[in-house]
Amino acid sequence: MDTFSHSKTLPLVGQVAIITGAGRGIGAAIASLLARLGATAVLCGRTRTALESTAKAIAQAGGKAQVITCDVTSIESVEAVAKNIESSLGRVDVLVNNAGIGGFGGPLHLLAPDAWDQILNTNLRGVYYTIHAFAPMMLRARSGHIINISSISGKNPLPNGAAYAASKWGVNGLSYSVAEELRGHNIRVSVICPGSTHTDLSPHEGKDPAKMLQPEDVAHAVEMLVTQTPQSFVSEIVLRPTQKP
Repeated sequence: MDTFSHSKTLPLVGQVAIITGAGRGIGAAIASLLARLGATAVLCGRTRTALESTAKAIAQAGGKAQVITCDVTSIESVEAVAKNIESSLGRVDVLVNNAGIGGFGGPLHLLAPDAWDQILNTNLRGVYYTIHAFAPMMLRARSGHIINISSISGKNPLPNGAAYAASKWGVNGLSYSVAEELRGHNIRVSVICPGSTHTDLSPHEGKDPAKMLQPEDVAHAVEMLVTQTPQSFVSEIVLRPTQKP
């Protein structure tokens, strides 16, 4: 296969993709797909063993992956990763903010303040931290794509999950606004809002897992975003199961 054909088949060859929460579920599926597209997938998360499992699967499929432990609730941790990437790989082309935690335990007035902080710090503050740390590299290159994994709960009410919903509404508002700040620099910021997805994060009570979205479905949406033609910009994808689970 000649170089031109190879580059067409693997559109992200030579690019670096950072995926947070890459140890399992949606993050692992996205990382595997981006590696199949030719990118070096940088797997970030708090649990090294889970990240190494994803990296092993990527390597067995012929892809490239690096593992870096990172806590997105810590600006020091995120900035350390950014310095590592800049010195070792020299670029960031794709940033996927996937790390997140759930919070579906009951009404807001019964939610402990530290639980509120944990949900908001992970799901929303962490997105700010990564953009703050990695966007400067994209700005210098005048190229890049930031993809924030939100939720359909960021567009609809979620009784007994108000803190989670608030964090995802925040991610949506942040994404739309940062997109306008960065689009003039040839950096696209997109948000994906999946509905019921079969992962460890989502509550499954009363739902048929076979009818739910799978992590690979969200990864497919990421593929659509990173392979857009240069003149197009999909700012939001709302992803729903075909049949209500």
